[in-house]
Amino acid sequence: MWAFLQTLDPLYVLSGVLVGGLVGMTGVGGGSLMTPLLILLFHVNPATAVGTDLIYASVTKTGGSLVHGYNRTIDWRIVGRLALGSIPATALTIALLYWLKIDSATTKTLITRVLGVALLFTAASLLFRKPLLRWYDAHVGEIPAKTVFRLTVMTGVLLGVLVTLSSVGAGAIGVTALVMLYPKLESRRIVGSDIAHAVPLTLVAGLGHSVLGSINLHILSSLLAGSIPAIIVMSMVSARASDTAVRVALAAVLILVCLRFWFF
Repeated sequence: MWAFLQTLDPLYVLSGVLVGGLVGMTGVGGGSLMTPLLILLFHVNPATAVGTDLIYASVTKTGGSLVHGYNRTIDWRIVGRLALGSIPATALTIALLYWLKIDSATTKTLITRVLGVALLFTAASLLFRKPLLRWYDAHVGEIPAKTVFRLTVMTGVLLGVLVTLSSVGAGAIGVTALVMLYPKLESRRIVGSDIAHAVPLTLVAGLGHSVLGSINLHILSSLLAGSIPAIIVMSMVSARASDTAVRVALAAVLILVCLRFWFF
């Protein structure tokens, strides 16, 4: 045990604590913060950052899912519908990347551009969630059950592609979509279902990236050493800060990171 602890990097452990705690509090912020953090602060190659973050997210959110599962705040029907779209989409995206055999420079450009767009969508879903939901309730209202099923599967497809390419979107975008599709469902069950769905999604995507050789096991172990305890604790402890304050602060950070990827 002592030998293992000596191999851990304190800065990566601290990053795992901060991001894992945030995910435990709000259900969002995993990939949208960890991947940019690895690229911009630690100067990790974008492909390696995405692949490492995906496995990190899968293991970390397993801890959160266990807590939500124990508290019965997961709707497994919704998890299944999302996975029905996301898992095949993830597998096809990985297969396409492997088949195209894109060179490292092109891969770096592709991932940073997709990451920038995904961050922008995530920030928008955080900032405008309430007005978007009000507009949706006024103009769309209740959707037929069959349509809800299809839209949930399509949401899974979108998340599968975005998360595979950038590791971003499973949290904020997924939660926003579920709130609109299942307005009568309790917020805690929406967050729990979204976290549970992220486990198989990020695992499949992460394993795909491991085939492409884009996972750093040293970074991964240090991140997990901090994030697993943090997400378990923060999934059980309610946050003192208001939900609105957390969402606005996170959105501002994501917009700045997005601008950094696109213009600098």
